[in-house]
Parts: sequence; C-alpha cells; structure tokens
Amino acid sequence: MFKAEKIAELVRQYGEAFYILDSDKFVQNFHDLNDAFSSVYSNFRLAYSYKTNYIPQICRLVNELGGLAEVVSDMEEEIAEKAGVSPQNIIWNGPIKDIKKVERFLLSGGSVNIDSFEELNSVQKIAHSHPDKTIKIGIRCNFDVGDGVLSRFGMDADGEEFRHAVEVVKGIKNIRLASLHCHFAKRNIEYWPQRARGMCAVVKRVQTMIGYFPERVDIGGGLYGHMHDSLRKQFSGKISDYTEYARAAASVFAQEFPKKNFQLVIEPGTALVGDCMQFAGMVKTIKTIRNKTFITILGSQKNINMSGLNPPIEVIETGTDRKNVSDADIVGYTCIEGDVLFRGYSGSISVGDMIIFKNCGSYSVVMKPPFILPDFPIVNVVGNETKLAKRAETFEDIFNVYIF
Repeated sequence: MFKAEKIAELVRQYGEAFYILDSDKFVQNFHDLNDAFSSVYSNFRLAYSYKTNYIPQICRLVNELGGLAEVVSDMEEEIAEKAGVSPQNIIWNGPIKDIKKVERFLLSGGSVNIDSFEELNSVQKIAHSHPDKTIKIGIRCNFDVGDGVLSRFGMDADGEEFRHAVEVVKGIKNIRLASLHCHFAKRNIEYWPQRARGMCAVVKRVQTMIGYFPERVDIGGGLYGHMHDSLRKQFSGKISDYTEYARAAASVFAQEFPKKNFQLVIEPGTALVGDCMQFAGMVKTIKTIRNKTFITILGSQKNINMSGLNPPIEVIETGTDRKNVSDADIVGYTCIEGDVLFRGYSGSISVGDMIIFKNCGSYSVVMKPPFILPDFPIVNVVGNETKLAKRAETFEDIFNVYIF
C-alpha cells in the first residue's frame, strides 16, 4: 500500500500514469518457486518466460539469480543476450524462427527446441555446413493431457513424424538431442501430473532410441502465482500454490528417475511476475449518463491486461472534490466502448485521485499497443528508492519507422 505523499512524488517525477515494478517481490517469488521444486527434484532449474514481461531489469535479475531465459523469438533472444545471458542458458522456443539467427545462435553453443519437421530440416543443413561443430537441439513434444485442448505447437509425441525426427537426430553425428520440451497453457493443477507422466514416458522412449538421456527435460509453464483474495475469488477453479505444483509434477520425475538423470526445467512467467507490477492512473473525469457513472482515467485496459476480471485496486486520495459513487465503471482513454478497467466501483472518488491497479505484471507491458497514446514509464520502487526501468514512450519512438 502506497501513501498519498509517495504517489504524489511519483506523479511529479513521472507524470499522471505509470507502472510500478517491485523487483524485490520478483526475487522473493523466484526463490520461493525454485525452493518448492528443488526440494522435490534436486536437479532443477527455473527458466523465466520472457514473453510474459521482458523488462530488461527483470531479465537481468533472473540471470543473476541463476535462472534460464525462455524466449520465443529472435527479438527476445537478443534481449537475453543484451541482458548478459550466455547462449547456453537460453531456451529458444516458438513456431517461427529466423534461420540465419538460429544458425549463429547454435554455433555459439545455444540450443533451440524445434517445433516442426521443416525446422529440423533447416537445422540439418546447418549441421552439414559445420561438421566440426556439435549442434544441440531440443524437440517440443505434443500429447494429450486431458485438458480438452488440441494444441498446435510441437510434434505429436505418439506420431510417426516424431519418431522419424528422433531417428534423424540419431543418424547425424554432430547433432545432439539436448532437450525434450512440452508446454500446456491451462494452469489447473489437475493437468500437471498427466503432463509429468507424459514427459516421463517420452523420455524413456527417446532414451531407448538414442542411447542417452537429454540434458534437460522442460515441462513448460502455466502456473498460477500469488494474487489478492479479491482476484482469487473471481476464478472458478482451485488456485494452487508453488508447493502444490511441485508435488504434482516434480514428485513424478523424482519417482521415475531417482538418479536425477537430467535437469528438470519449468518456464514460469505469470507465476513469477504477475503480482510484481501495478499500474497507476489519474482520474480525469467523472460523469453520469442515464444513471450510470463513468470514471475515466489516464490509462487503458491494455495497461492491466485483464478482461472480464476486476483487478485489486486502491484509490489514493490526491484529488479534492470528493464524490460518493455506486456501481461505477472505471474506464480508459482509448475511445473504445469496451475499454473498461474495473466494473462496479462504489466509494469515494475525485478528479485528481490516483487509482492503483494491482497484479498487472503479466502480459501488460508486452501486449500494450501504441493505440492513440504512447505507453507510460515503468518505475522500480525499492523501499524509499526509485529507479527508472523504462522511460515514457514518445511520438518519435513510434513514428520514426513510418514514412511521412
């Protein structure tokens, strides 16, 4: 909870809307999640999902904490490099990759998880062109975990194409299968044991085919993180904690592979960063239309990336002309009717107040388009100190790429 004086100070420094990053909270989440899984399967490592929130200060923290970088594009791979991550500590996923950048990455010691046989064909050409280099790859596996979703990603682990891909890797001396990977998007814990059992079966089958264990077995992300009770109550299913996920999945690997034959990896994003960011926007207008009150702020639903959910909020009373409202909608600046950040607010409010939206660390800053206004600054608040993580965007940042 922020005091009005602190928020007023941030407004004077950074403007009437900004993100607030709590990097200390991120570090604590990292340690807690890492400890939960490591206590069950000791040969374990976290890989942070860059696509969830690629603020460089966060990416650097992950590297300093000993975590891996999970990227899904050549842009994110470049972020990881600039954040000081060595290629060996970057997991490159994604269905489409720039093959020239993949070649440079593989030759520098990195490993990519192939998503299709076409991608494997491209990697074969790289291996044949550089017979003196050992090319490390992974395969993304797709199988049924009973979640009702037919995923489009990876290769069918029970299909002929997957078996043929493993045979191709086995037949090329300078390609090594370094990783097996899967990811399923649903966060419900009931699918995690099936995810683990499915990957254990794939590992055993592949080990029999190629004669060795991969260095890493990566079971992806899709975990709930910490959230305020008001947000938790809006979900219909169980919100599991870190320890429950570890028991559901890591215990399966510990039982099936007691010698810890490979490094077990998960790729959390939301579970680490979701509650580490807040968005602050100033109330600009309050009006009533046909008995419905609308509170317009300098901000957009895209700044918080929550649709159909009411985020936890805090109203900082920095305005002076107070009104009591009931069942009001807090709406954004975008001139889109659906730009609603919070539905059904009742309480005291004033133009000039700052509204703090919590649990905004997941897919907010990376999904916010430059629609109507450039995006706002990101401020890392640690105790009494503030450090700029990203300055406010400008007209030039957006329109330098256009031809006038």
